[in-house]
Amino acid sequence: MNVLVVGGAGYIGSHMCLCLATAGHRVVALDNLSTGHREAVQWGELVVASLDETSVVAETLRRHEIDVVMHFAACSLVGESMQDPYRYYQNNVSSTLSLLMAMRDAGVAQFIFSSTAAIFGDPQSDQIEENHPRQPINPYGNSKLAVEMLLQDAAQAYGLRATTLRYFNAAGADPQGRIGESHTPETHLIPRLLRRAAGEDLSVQIFGTDYPTRDGSCVRDYIHVNDLAVAHLNAMEHGRSQPGFHCFNLGNGIGHSVLEVVKAAERAVGVPLDIPFGPRRAGDPATLVASSRKAREILDWTPRHDSIDRIVADAWNWHRRPAF
Repeated sequence: MNVLVVGGAGYIGSHMCLCLATAGHRVVALDNLSTGHREAVQWGELVVASLDETSVVAETLRRHEIDVVMHFAACSLVGESMQDPYRYYQNNVSSTLSLLMAMRDAGVAQFIFSSTAAIFGDPQSDQIEENHPRQPINPYGNSKLAVEMLLQDAAQAYGLRATTLRYFNAAGADPQGRIGESHTPETHLIPRLLRRAAGEDLSVQIFGTDYPTRDGSCVRDYIHVNDLAVAHLNAMEHGRSQPGFHCFNLGNGIGHSVLEVVKAAERAVGVPLDIPFGPRRAGDPATLVASSRKAREILDWTPRHDSIDRIVADAWNWHRRPAF
């Protein structure tokens, strides 16, 4: 298959390029490098362009005879989305619409979309299934849900084969340390802990110690980035034979508390990290864990790296000597 990975120079997109190439597919990455890294594109050709450069996108689809588009390019900071919602609707919704229209014109009929647990808002159950109410509480979640609704309509009107994969907390890195997570600014817990351990001057806090969880800190579902990539690979094969719109939640189904993640980071780096405690942050639910039963049954997908120690160790293998 010829696969266009939009956002292929980013964290998850670059791991997707590696996964696709390893499976024998031909990969083309399209990225404007606003947050991605040219050095991360080690598998396949890189086309440097934004999705609003419609002529470049259309030419790329045709020249490379693309069969499937995987879309990872999005603004994804919740706090920023509250401050600048126009940017999130422009980049996450309008640009995706431009991409879909270019695909229709080029005759590309399969699309896999990187979505998020943020579409669900405050959880109403211990494990979140696909039919959980979708009630986003920020513009980031709203923008992703808007695209999901767009894909449902496009599947019905144009015959688009569309799959949306809703992530919980992507983490980890290529076990060989060739690529990894490199954001500026970095907002995710595991890389912040590890970058601090590697000597960066980063402030890290544990927000809240009185949640109704086993140790009082928030519980989240961390999933290895390689397992995410394999889920996309399986979704691509599923979509070849199954028309219409499909959605799947992706997580390990295992919740780890912030304190447990800190302990895992200490085991990986071999030194205590001495992370201070702070007050709760507004909008942080106590527990956020995925049910991936549907993905396991329909996509024949099982996370292979579900140990928090394995996830953190692979991330540390990258952060102690990052290549970019």
